[in-house]
Amino acid sequence: VQLQASGGGLVQAGGSLRLFCTASGRTISNYAMGWFRQAPGKEREFVAAISRNGGTICYTDSVKGRFTISKDNAKNTVYLQMNSLKPEDTAVYYCAADRRGTTTIVLTRELEYAIWGQGTQVTVSS
Repeated sequence: VQLQASGGGLVQAGGSLRLFCTASGRTISNYAMGWFRQAPGKEREFVAAISRNGGTICYTDSVKGRFTISKDNAKNTVYLQMNSLKPEDTAVYYCAADRRGTTTIVLTRELEYAIWGQGTQVTVSS
């Protein structure tokens, strides 16, 4: 499967963006999916993950209550709805996919993902 991330942009603090991760080649129903981000000068970090069957979701603490991950198997797309954005959310956001594990597990570590998209820039101004 190949991944294409999009939807990034420039937004003021408190605003919203919706990121898209569109897959091609194979159906995402067979993959656990995740979003990561990398801010300037920092390591890439986990943001959110969703299991193959969509029934298990996990977020890093700093985005809980503000971000929502979801998937639409029919559109072969994973979404990251980001609300109440803060300047510290500024980063390049990457989506990732992997087939390991059962249908209900989420993958939260970078090393667990074999497939990565190219990233989309999110900039939040204060």
